[in-house]
Amino acid sequence: MSEFRNPVRPRAIANWLFAVAALIVLMVMVGGITRLTESGLSITEWKLVTGTLPPLGEAAWLAEFEKYKRIPEYQQLNQGMTLEAFKGIYFWEYLHRLIGRLIGVAFALPLLWFAVRRAIPKGYGWRLTALLVLGGLQGVIGWWMVTSGLAQRTDVSHFRLAAHLLLALFILAALVWTALDLRALARDPACRPAWLTGVGALAGAILFVQLVFGAFTAGLNAGLVTDQWPLMNGKFFPSEVLAVRPLLDAVLNDPAMIHWIHRWWAWVAVAALVVLARRAKAAGDRRASIAIHSAFGIQILLGIATVMSGVEIHTAVLHQTVGALVVAATAWGAHSIGRRK
Repeated sequence: MSEFRNPVRPRAIANWLFAVAALIVLMVMVGGITRLTESGLSITEWKLVTGTLPPLGEAAWLAEFEKYKRIPEYQQLNQGMTLEAFKGIYFWEYLHRLIGRLIGVAFALPLLWFAVRRAIPKGYGWRLTALLVLGGLQGVIGWWMVTSGLAQRTDVSHFRLAAHLLLALFILAALVWTALDLRALARDPACRPAWLTGVGALAGAILFVQLVFGAFTAGLNAGLVTDQWPLMNGKFFPSEVLAVRPLLDAVLNDPAMIHWIHRWWAWVAVAALVVLARRAKAAGDRRASIAIHSAFGIQILLGIATVMSGVEIHTAVLHQTVGALVVAATAWGAHSIGRRK
């Protein structure tokens, strides 16, 4: 009877949000594979409902292949590709979009169920609705990214790729933060949502810069500039870039400069995350501290290994996936030091 009188279920909602967060990590991983296998432009149309099914039958596959043959990527880079090879790249882009649809359903339907049951705690309805809207926006930005490579380019814009990846990671952080608020509320009905402290905001901002240049590195294949670490082709700094490009243009568009910034700004991010982890431990959340240290430690090793392996696909995919875990751990740590009673 008591459960009937009080239908609010913060712990159940928190568990659901953590499950959606796990799907987003999977989405980031498959997105990395899609990028590294040059599969992202294999599907040249966006069909929200009918696109759920892959081509069925040889005629349907040939029709999709013909559409791909009309874009610059095929005409300039993949002339002579066989239908079987096309099916290989089509698979990863199809799987990436399918997981996106799955995340949408996995979020929207439970949200509706919890709302109808009046199980959403006061003050959280708008947050969950905002997350739903951001998820829809993510799909729009994903298609906007793809369109940048369908007319004049042989790949997508690295700026649009960055927007697509960073929004996914922001949604991941927001899911983790909201779920942690709800778990705290389940333990203590008087508990108030955590706030973002100065240390948490600074760590997040520094990590954001690192993620931007990580996305640029992926979008411009800047990881292939060198297979050396800590030097780049025998030099510490690619000074030759500035002889032919203005500084701002180099920072935003030159693969060598972007690679250099990404590899060395990482240590600024490490310093910020160490401070955040220590604050989280001091706040009584040792697990968050361990998660932050473990995530960025593994990420640094994977980043170096990715470069020295010549961007070997398995290593590079792990690097992108653990990057998502760094974001989740950072959100956890920032939440820990912002908790209010």
